[in-house]
Amino acid sequence: MNERNFFNDPSVAVTRNLIIINFLIALAATVSNKVQPSFDWYSYLSLHFWKSSAFHPAQLFTYMFLHSLDWSHVLFNMFSLFMFGRLLEQVMGAKKFLIFYAFCGVGAAIIQEITWTIDFWPMLQQLEVITSEITRMSADGALQTSSYRVDGIVMTSMEQWNAYADSILSRPTTVGASGAVFGILLAFGMLFPNLPLFLMFIPIPIKAKYMVIGYAALELYLGVHGVNSGVAHFAHLGGMLFGLILILYWKKRGELNNRFGGFM
Repeated sequence: MNERNFFNDPSVAVTRNLIIINFLIALAATVSNKVQPSFDWYSYLSLHFWKSSAFHPAQLFTYMFLHSLDWSHVLFNMFSLFMFGRLLEQVMGAKKFLIFYAFCGVGAAIIQEITWTIDFWPMLQQLEVITSEITRMSADGALQTSSYRVDGIVMTSMEQWNAYADSILSRPTTVGASGAVFGILLAFGMLFPNLPLFLMFIPIPIKAKYMVIGYAALELYLGVHGVNSGVAHFAHLGGMLFGLILILYWKKRGELNNRFGGFM
């Protein structure tokens, strides 16, 4: 496909519109942050931990249209979508491609929620113990005549404790289309496994299937070892996993091009 026709080629309309939407939202977030740093809509649409009062189910979808405010995040994701999404959309068709993109993004969010639950499980257990103790003291009237100190903060009411506990659970957030993009990358590797690709930091061609496997292995290593903990590595893997599930489902139903043969 000729790149010069990207902005008027109907066969890549979904890819084009996704890129435009993501850039417009990134611009709106940047402007909002300059004008009103505490812009609540950004936090409202970001993915929060499911135990937090800030979480609502729509965030499983909305978070993938937000990105960090330094622009490198959205630039990298949209460049990847541009590179791999165009060919994939032409093979899948617009409707299936959009469903696939959204499914991978939501799947990545679900895996991120599971990851948070595992990571925070000891803390959740501790919060439950403290909640039970403060509830008992409050029911006995002891909370008003004594104090319960948590992290140096004196708790004098159940409401104060609930607000404090919720503030802890509301801290982790995730934004970005990376999960959906990693799903796109997986599908591209399955569709064009032997297509040679050039990476910016490696001056030799690498077959698409090896690049996909390499990215997956790297994300798994970084996630397990906690390297760069500000990055949702398991969410990226979740996008790949859900992408694989949907491709296998469609193949079983005979709804996909036979070219999706896997990494062979």
